[in-house]
Amino acid sequence: MSQKNGASNGKPDVEALRAEIKQTRAELGETVQALAAKAGVKARAKDQVEQTKQKVRAQAVEATEKVRDAALVATDKVRHAAAQAGAAARGTAEQATDKINDSGAVERAQDVRQVWKLASGDDDAPDATDENRGWGEIIIAAALQGAIFAVVKALVDRGGATGVRKITGTWPD
Repeated sequence: MSQKNGASNGKPDVEALRAEIKQTRAELGETVQALAAKAGVKARAKDQVEQTKQKVRAQAVEATEKVRDAALVATDKVRHAAAQAGAAARGTAEQATDKINDSGAVERAQDVRQVWKLASGDDDAPDATDENRGWGEIIIAAALQGAIFAVVKALVDRGGATGVRKITGTWPD
């Protein structure tokens, strides 16, 4: 220590000790400042906030891309399903039309006209409000028309139910 403070007799010089204390305080101050910078809560908090913001932005971009991709896939699936359903519905409508034509319902309607024409001599069956026709004619014409309607309705209903089962896999109630 005597070498450091410049004293030759082994006792430290007061001025040298004061200078050494001053130097130590300066070094200590620098060390404290360095430690404060490393442990600076405010600066570290800002850095952490910025890192968190960047992570959130990256996650938002990634999530947006995933949602867009999922929406495109879903749109394609819906379009495909709609096309299939449309094709199945067209096929079912065609089948129902074919069944109606095959059943002869249209011919039956013409047959009713012919039967009515033979029975009454008129081209058309009477209307319920036709005051020139009697109750008997009206009731017989209505019964013939009702029978035809019931046959056509049954064919359409059955064809529609078959189509629903074909599209959905379940028979309608």
